[in-house]
Amino acid sequence: MTMFLIIGGGIGGMTTALALAQAGFDVHVAEQAPRFGEIGAGIQLAPNAMRILERLGLRPTLDEVSVQPRNLVFMHADTGKRLGVVDLGPAFRRHFGQAYTVLHRGDLLEVLLAACRANPRITLETGREMVAVSADGEVRFADGTLYRCDGVVGADGLWSRTRKLICDDEPICAQYVAYRGTLPTTSAVEQDDEVIWIGPDKHLVQYPIRRGELYNQVAVFRSRRFRPGTDDWGTPEELTEAFAASCEEVRSSVALMPTDRRWPMYDRLPIATWTKGRVTLLGDAAHPMLQYLAQGACQAIEDAACLARHLAKHGGDVAEAFAGYQAERGPRTGQVQTVARAWGEIWHAGDLVIPALRDRVFARRAADDYTDLDWLYQEAL
Repeated sequence: MTMFLIIGGGIGGMTTALALAQAGFDVHVAEQAPRFGEIGAGIQLAPNAMRILERLGLRPTLDEVSVQPRNLVFMHADTGKRLGVVDLGPAFRRHFGQAYTVLHRGDLLEVLLAACRANPRITLETGREMVAVSADGEVRFADGTLYRCDGVVGADGLWSRTRKLICDDEPICAQYVAYRGTLPTTSAVEQDDEVIWIGPDKHLVQYPIRRGELYNQVAVFRSRRFRPGTDDWGTPEELTEAFAASCEEVRSSVALMPTDRRWPMYDRLPIATWTKGRVTLLGDAAHPMLQYLAQGACQAIEDAACLARHLAKHGGDVAEAFAGYQAERGPRTGQVQTVARAWGEIWHAGDLVIPALRDRVFARRAADDYTDLDWLYQEAL
């Protein structure tokens, strides 16, 4: 009997477990934390991810806990000027065949977790700290337990221990930090749109989640106090300073942001090899990316579907399937990683030339012109 071990029970790991189980494989998920759960607030699922989640049978349940924004609105954080709009309504859904969906990260994981628990091919464990993995599929945990697996999928995130078997690189700090939080939806903040306020070295993202009951906010800024190897940067005081020159609507929104936790922004450079023997990587363990395209979870979901398809195609032959999976996914995720970095630079530019060109392109583009999104949201082959 072929058994696959997934290291990591986050969104990527759970989606992979469900995709593999539905393809006919037995799957064991080992999560380090004492319980399955997601830290953070909102998450964005573009059509490329929703298409896969629908095939996995999750769309009706997701629709019950999510929001489908009418528009994506870009605003200038300092001047308050509207820069551009992407129509996310019927025209968008006709073009891509799926809605743009936003929801709470915890709600998405709960939907995935319920589906995995209902599938008899999936075994779920928590409190499992992986301490060693080898290319022949042996995985050792902190309590001394040793698993011998036909295939191992490292879905253990940005700081992946599994990745060290394949690549000895380290995450790269972008010198930006995020503060995240939600507010109860009130008449003061109630909106049907996703709004992104961009400006020099900062941005603020806002959208409704959990059936519109909560309003998600993410404030991101470049820390002038960043020093490699230190942790005393990106402070709440810097958050206030970074948005001090912004328009009143942005300043008042940032003032409501919880400041008890911050999220430094990291990614890694694309790598050519994700696989060694019976071990492969998935999601942030394979291709961590900056958040500017809102594709981190979406690309992990694509990974899951691709891996399941190749395993089914090759009858569970791990060597053939992992090679095909890596060959297909590597170029696409590398492109998304690279474009995400560039998009962040365009958002945050403070010189005279790039913002002027950016704003001119925004202003000239029709709200229902999806040409620049086709490469990202259409069916990935």
